Amino acid sequence: MSAARDNINLGFTNESYPAGTHMCLIYSGEEERVRTIAQYIQSGLAAGERVAYFSDANPADESDEQFVRQELQLPTPEAGGQFSVSKATDTYCPSGKFVPEEMFETLRQFHDQAHADGYSACRVSGEMSWALRGMPGCERLMEYESKLNDVFVNHPVTAICQYDATHFDAGTLMECLKVHPFVIVNGQILRNRYYLNPAEYLRTVRKNG
Repeated sequence: MSAARDNINLGFTNESYPAGTHMCLIYSGEEERVRTIAQYIQSGLAAGERVAYFSDANPADESDEQFVRQELQLPTPEAGGQFSVSKATDTYCPSGKFVPEEMFETLRQFHDQAHADGYSACRVSGEMSWALRGMPGCERLMEYESKLNDVFVNHPVTAICQYDATHFDAGTLMECLKVHPFVIVNGQILRNRYYLNPAEYLRTVRKNG
């Protein structure tokens, strides 16, 4: 049985979406990225959600500065851990290797702990450029992104995965579209017509592999 999914405000669009919505932001400019993510974080904090940010290209303190320039009011550490910034490689590859199953468990625990601590919902966003560093297991990135859609059925963590179009190649970005039900374009969320559910996507990968 899937978990109840209340509609939530994502900050950068007037439409509300169910908690657990899995989106990708494919961007080519920092201004667009920071503005969208700042609004996404702010709306989560205002709604009483727990929010986590996984930073790669920008050190954690620099990320904070970028968000502050967008007039994002970040809670203090004394506020009970509502907002956290961590290094992406430490989050996705804590053992020096990317193991999707371990990250699934991290997100399940994040969801369960947030609700145990009294938060109304939880959301995350990660800079996916860590996957370009050639760490062991990175070849499983799209498998991970696809299977996340099953994880979020019972553990609805709202997620924006950030892909820099100036660094990821066209083939990877096309695969990215196949594994995210929604894509953010010019600050609006669009239902992704290229999306394949996990069973379909993994069957296609096995067939073509």
